[in-house]
Amino acid sequence: MFSSAPNRLDDLSRRQLMSDMAKYCLGVTVLPAGFAAALQAADDKKKAAPAKSAASSSNGGKAKHLIYLYMQGAMSQLDTFDPKPKSKVQGETKPIQTKISGVQFGDKLPELAKIADKLAVIRSMNTSTAAHEQARYLLSTSYKPIATTRHPGLGSWVHKSLGRIHKELPVTVQVGGGIGPGYLGAEFAPVPVGDPSLGLQNIKSPSYLTDSAFDKRMDLSHAFDSDFRKLAGKNRKVSGYDDLYKDAIHLLRSEDLKAFDISKESDDAKKAYGDSRFGKGCLLARRLVEHGVRYIEVSLGSWDHHADLWTKMDTIGSELDKAASHLIADLSSKGLLKDTLVVIGTEFGRKPEINQNSGRDHHPAAFSCVLAGGPIKAGQVYGQSDENAFRVASDGVTPEELNATIAVAMGIPYDKEIHSPDGRPFKIGNNGKPISKLV
Repeated sequence: MFSSAPNRLDDLSRRQLMSDMAKYCLGVTVLPAGFAAALQAADDKKKAAPAKSAASSSNGGKAKHLIYLYMQGAMSQLDTFDPKPKSKVQGETKPIQTKISGVQFGDKLPELAKIADKLAVIRSMNTSTAAHEQARYLLSTSYKPIATTRHPGLGSWVHKSLGRIHKELPVTVQVGGGIGPGYLGAEFAPVPVGDPSLGLQNIKSPSYLTDSAFDKRMDLSHAFDSDFRKLAGKNRKVSGYDDLYKDAIHLLRSEDLKAFDISKESDDAKKAYGDSRFGKGCLLARRLVEHGVRYIEVSLGSWDHHADLWTKMDTIGSELDKAASHLIADLSSKGLLKDTLVVIGTEFGRKPEINQNSGRDHHPAAFSCVLAGGPIKAGQVYGQSDENAFRVASDGVTPEELNATIAVAMGIPYDKEIHSPDGRPFKIGNNGKPISKLV
């Protein structure tokens, strides 16, 4: 695990990032400065080669890409996608009409309301824990944390199942942190991007270190390690170490890194997504999809609104609305939405009862998430919460079922087993079944 929380990846110093990535993915404690993030991308290069109120529509075939917009800290269902205008617990958020007849969103989401016909809103999510870290882990892996096994996150599972699209670029990218590859190992680790406006520029070598000088350092390192390699024999983790470095160096010297440079986008494009870090992350996600990256996760936080919820919603709600709505519209206008599944997810919801600090506390019994793109049947609301958004009233959906549904949308067999190194069988959605009315 990272020594700091994954969602605070952007706050780490460069030196700490290098060290943590080495421990996280390679099990080592020393890594040449500037190459950690690219290592994970390059390792598998060699493997390349309310009921429904409107008519539902689908874009057809399986999605090739997945953009997961993760609302870190537990997004309030009442103040976003499941307002209850007749309830005493609604608070200061005013419901607004969406493009789907009879369906309302919170008033901080006007742009998403305008494209609701492109969305499938799930209002009946529920989970088994109200602890952030454990719920986040379950949402991404479909399993509860256990001491003996570290499960792979959704991005790594997609990577394992579908492989790469672009022969040079990484399969999986996380903007702002997330769950790692677990027992799948370093070759399936996501590439972390702390600041989307900088892309991967922090992994470049310092100006004083030429390619020739760096190659000499690598040769010297190889010589120092020769005895260890002899002892290790054909151990895969050790034998792959040299390839990991070689492929990382190749990526760093490749012109394809320009895919991570959002400065190449027009001023109009940057303005449309917004100047927030999340907005830039969504712009980067669209750019990476265009260049053939399969999975991009962008975090927006924190939604942990125990106090001053409505003051904070002015900012965070607007950031989500502006960036996510334009991302979906942008993908659609470029003909990419039919091949790209977009998910807006969060680890649990917020308690309807307003506390003494004008906030809402943790609540796992009912919350919302959103799907769009690919073969998703859009223009619908699936499931319902009760009159106060406290409990699921119909068609409950668990994180496991959500992940099984995502798997089907991506063309991944949801019931296919992958075995951990100790022989234990696991599935992408655990024992959850996909929701046929969504995909």
